[in-house]
Amino acid sequence: MSMFKDIPVDVGVIYEGERIRYKDTQVELGGERIDTKFELARVRDSDEVEDGKVIIIGPDIKGMEVGSSHPFGILVEVAGKQLEEGLESVVERRIHAFCNYIEGFMHLNQRYDIWLRLSKKSFEKGLNSFTHIGKVLQRLYKNELPIIEKIQVTFITDPAQVKDMYAEALKIYEARDAKARGLKDEEVDKFYGCSLCQSFAPTHVCVITPQRYSNCGSISWFDARATARVDPKGPVYEIDKGELIDPVKGEYSGVNETVKKKSLGEVTRVWLYTGFGYPHTSCGCFEACAFYIPEVDGFGIVHRGYKELTVNGLPFSTIADSTAGGRQVDGFHGLSVEYLRSPKLLQADGGWNRIVWLPESIKERVKDFVPKELLDKIATENEAKTVGDLKTFLESRSHPVVERWKAKPVEVATAPEAVEEEELAPKPVAELPTVPLAAGGFKIILKDAKIYAKRVIIRPARSEKSKGEREE
Repeated sequence: MSMFKDIPVDVGVIYEGERIRYKDTQVELGGERIDTKFELARVRDSDEVEDGKVIIIGPDIKGMEVGSSHPFGILVEVAGKQLEEGLESVVERRIHAFCNYIEGFMHLNQRYDIWLRLSKKSFEKGLNSFTHIGKVLQRLYKNELPIIEKIQVTFITDPAQVKDMYAEALKIYEARDAKARGLKDEEVDKFYGCSLCQSFAPTHVCVITPQRYSNCGSISWFDARATARVDPKGPVYEIDKGELIDPVKGEYSGVNETVKKKSLGEVTRVWLYTGFGYPHTSCGCFEACAFYIPEVDGFGIVHRGYKELTVNGLPFSTIADSTAGGRQVDGFHGLSVEYLRSPKLLQADGGWNRIVWLPESIKERVKDFVPKELLDKIATENEAKTVGDLKTFLESRSHPVVERWKAKPVEVATAPEAVEEEELAPKPVAELPTVPLAAGGFKIILKDAKIYAKRVIIRPARSEKSKGEREE
């Protein structure tokens, strides 16, 4: 692109979705190894912004050791007559897309979960300073969002400065989220869709409603509405709700039509409020993931920052890989932390009555939105580290899922006649909901499973087009 002649690497949409393996990484900014990282956009008065200025606080790229990981912050400050505070999240979310336009520069996630890598190859070409990256961001912003009249970008790598600004950023995120609470899905006639992550998950379409935040946690219904108005040809667009097909599962004809179109026919139905059947697809930037635990017939929740093994013995990365890439997988549901505060959370599955485990740090963040009678009945890593521990804990606290464990009685013949085995009708001894299994390259779904399978569906497993998670 001619507007980037002075940038040492190529810049263009062709590089969206580029993955950089750890062995090919020059430096890593934020990511799973680092606790403090953020990206933030602020709307300022015109005299507070020096147009075209790039500020670097802390070591620049050229001063970082090969393969090192660093605390990191990006602050984008913009000014313009048509800009207002409500558009900050609109500007902020574009950091993800614009960074990924840069050859050999990978950006994943959002807000306080950002993860960036610079490739050794691009570093060797001369991409050795944040100044280059800042210039690219500034030009792309002005080109795609003309309402931005002035822009300056600050990169923070000094650990102390990142820590201080990280705390400030968390307060700003919370204030934004709080404004969006209260409005109900039933009170609006339009939802919004976002396809920003299709470079990593080609069949993923994020459906944003008043009571269902974007999976990444950075776009509320109000943010999406503002984005669609400011940039009507951009990655966020209106969805006519259409006919309400199922109010419990959250199925709308208009959502189905839009998702089918935007996913090129790959996804034809979406149930917004359940982890089974036709669950909402997941990209790779989701903040957390709900995962079904068949041994207790309940859901666990794990967030991206959780570094230990979950109660079923799997890390976040493995659980996330089970649903990322724009797929619909029974029992897995990518979601935002804000969605945990929604009355629509897994509504069709029982909501909080079905959630049995989550990390203490997340439980503390959302405790005011958990029914009081359930708060001490949901285990954390402190009470249960294995499924066995979890089952014991749930029984001791009389969690609502315990009632679901009761099996139907089995009739036993007192004096069976000598008959052929195939003539004996099978007797159900326990019930389970839909359970997905994988074996030999096939996906096997047991419907209304008891001891025997009432119904078995066997079909070829879909190939993974994009995992959207850590690859090293």
